[in-house]
Amino acid sequence: MFRIGTGYDVHAFGPGDFVTLGGVRIPHGRGIVAHSDGDVLIHALCDALLGALALGDIGKHFPPSDDAWKGADSRGLLRAVMAMLGARGYAVVNIDSVVVCERPKLLPHIDAMRANLAADLGVAIDAVSVKATTSEKLGFTGREEGIAAQAVVLLQQVSA
Repeated sequence: MFRIGTGYDVHAFGPGDFVTLGGVRIPHGRGIVAHSDGDVLIHALCDALLGALALGDIGKHFPPSDDAWKGADSRGLLRAVMAMLGARGYAVVNIDSVVVCERPKLLPHIDAMRANLAADLGVAIDAVSVKATTSEKLGFTGREEGIAAQAVVLLQQVSA
């Protein structure tokens, strides 16, 4: 049996000098306003994984109202979501994702993001696609007010 899930996340820029995407700390003239580390790529991926199995979303499992998740490393959240999938007998086949922002420029960091995600998902790096695009100066990402990400996952049942 296969399952498909999609996820989307967005965060505003705020004070700071870096953003974290796919577990990679990227220098930037602004930071992210978020309860956790604000890794929109991993948050979108977590929502896709949870959605594929109808388990709700990241906010249900790691609510911003819970101080236990304040400043949390999103890779830890991703590993916790993967444990939920494994307990239900599912594994990741592949993911496809895209980060939308004008800046920072992401191309130099994409291979490191893919490596982090592959390690946390337990898949080969060629099963992990991370793309970057701009919104051609349109909307909140185009005005450089924030950053967004989308992810799609395919899961396969590996045990009953």
